[in-house]
Amino acid sequence: MTNILLIAFAFTLVYLGMSSRLQGYISILAFQGILLFGVAFIELIEINTINLMFILLETIVFKTIAIPKFLNYIIKRNHITREAEPFLPNFLSVVIITFIILGSFILSNAIHDTHLRKIFFMIALSALFTGLFIIMTRRKIITHVIGFLVIENGVFVLSLAVGNEMPMLVNAGILLDIFVGVLLLGIFANKIGDVLKEQDVEQLRQLKD
Repeated sequence: MTNILLIAFAFTLVYLGMSSRLQGYISILAFQGILLFGVAFIELIEINTINLMFILLETIVFKTIAIPKFLNYIIKRNHITREAEPFLPNFLSVVIITFIILGSFILSNAIHDTHLRKIFFMIALSALFTGLFIIMTRRKIITHVIGFLVIENGVFVLSLAVGNEMPMLVNAGILLDIFVGVLLLGIFANKIGDVLKEQDVEQLRQLKD
């Protein structure tokens, strides 16, 4: 069942390349939160109940509900157009993300380590590089925030592979990462909206000291 959820997570990465609207990106982030909730519940069912509840609440509350609502708030507050406005055509983005996933699969299989859970490592790498790809190929600042959150989801996937050994430590760090990252990037997006009419990264070149 875990493998099915992780494969579905990989398909959400491909969908990011297909989507041309910000609402699609936010919906995918929420769906990824649901998938990660399922993976965490299956993989960490044997750990301490308090730790498990903390991890599950972190996943369902922050990743699935709070963050998507916060991103929608930023879009409405700054009157951001609903188009993602990528630099590359969607078809090319899908092809590149597909190659990223295939490359991650090949790399994970090339590593021979009995302690490494290859599917977790593959999905984590795929999310990491897909998030970087989104950041590099989208015009809007808000999509850069989304790319960062995809990267964070990849880190969360990797942490689940060792969650049974140190769940509280790993997930406390991830929760802090989510809070600080979204808070800082949200404030940044709001302040940029007060200065610039359009949230296009190209316009950041106009900013001066």
